[in-house]
Amino acid sequence: MGLARGIEIRYLESIRGGMSEFYTPQSSHETMLVQIPPQTIDDLFVHRRQTDQLLVVRGSFVLVVLHNRQYQYVPLSDRHPVVVTIPPFVPHGAINLSNEPCVLVNAVLRQGEPHPKDYQPMRSPFPYDLSVARSLLADSLPASA
Repeated sequence: MGLARGIEIRYLESIRGGMSEFYTPQSSHETMLVQIPPQTIDDLFVHRRQTDQLLVVRGSFVLVVLHNRQYQYVPLSDRHPVVVTIPPFVPHGAINLSNEPCVLVNAVLRQGEPHPKDYQPMRSPFPYDLSVARSLLADSLPASA
């Protein structure tokens, strides 16, 4: 099963300079720092005039995307730096089942003024499968995590 239309996962390129590693910056109109609290199961929501570019900088969570009446679960963590791009009109939410907050950067691309219904929870057509979310996170983290 492929990802929902328009969603991309990009591995970041980096340049090593001494002991530091510098990752490719993301172009954006606005940059937000987002914290997903521990033990969070977030409702779906949609943006109408915004593309999200998400990068986890601390912790982990599962991005949930609704596509063709099925949920797609994408595990994201600070151990594997990737940028996930979510275009407008794609319903998505977040699951953080850990005991630690997850912090991510959202390099937002604007396609117009925010819509009043952006960020308002949508009614989920059916419950998330939390066992899938747990399993994906367990598989994506080292055994000591």
